[in-house]
Amino acid sequence: MFEGLKKLFRHDIPDDDEVLNAKKGEIEDEIRNVLLESDVSFEAVEAIENDIRKRVDRIKKISKSTLMGIVRDSIRDVLVASKFDLDILGVTEKPYVILFLGINGTGKTTTIAKVAKYLKDAGKRSVISASDTFRAGAIDQIAILGDRVGVKVIRHEHGSDPSAVAFDAIEHARARGLDYVLIDSAGRMQTNKNLVDEMKKIKRVSKPNLTVLVLDSMVGQDALNQAETFLKETGFDAIILTKLDTDAKGGSLLSIVMSMKKPVLFLCTGQGMDDIVRFDPEWYLQKIFS
Repeated sequence: MFEGLKKLFRHDIPDDDEVLNAKKGEIEDEIRNVLLESDVSFEAVEAIENDIRKRVDRIKKISKSTLMGIVRDSIRDVLVASKFDLDILGVTEKPYVILFLGINGTGKTTTIAKVAKYLKDAGKRSVISASDTFRAGAIDQIAILGDRVGVKVIRHEHGSDPSAVAFDAIEHARARGLDYVLIDSAGRMQTNKNLVDEMKKIKRVSKPNLTVLVLDSMVGQDALNQAETFLKETGFDAIILTKLDTDAKGGSLLSIVMSMKKPVLFLCTGQGMDDIVRFDPEWYLQKIFS
């Protein structure tokens, strides 16, 4: 995982202070190239590079360990600004309604089941709304996953009103004093006007406390385009990134958080129902700098 960014520390940078200072420009160029090759967007690279240069310029003599510490601190600052401050387990409103957005293929439905299990393992009670009624397969999928993690799924027939399903799920939660309602939604292409209108209606009806966009970390620039469309049309509060286990380069997370200026709630790191972690900058730094 994240082999591209790991090159920053595996590269044979000389330890001698004088040699390092003489080659400072070359090394900065190499850091820039590694970031670009690791799927970090040009905008993000520019910001990180400028920050590194400002930090380096304040130091007369710089060692390899100092330089690597500067790179790490610069990336940490980017990540800390994107950490989701709200304790999802500590919310007091019941039921706490979370709407999940994202196009087909991002792993959105599986992610909802992972979140449901995460909440259940913490002693919380949830219900899932199968509001992707456009695909019969989506209803069956979330029902199977809900059964697997032991969380009830409210479902209607294929083709029914997604907002009505969400409404019923919320009423179900209120009647039983449940803690969370997790709403799935249709994942047709984000440019589809009918989909956008559908998302807006679900938000009006369900009045979610939190709207989360699920993004595939491997999509690259397309992921940013998707996020920008959802942000413009429906709005969202936080991001969940999936398929981090398949990200060999590791730069997409940096690109997305710097471009979107939105916090990251969870990272999905595998196929299992337990392969989900709260986003922690130190976890990411440990992965790329170990």
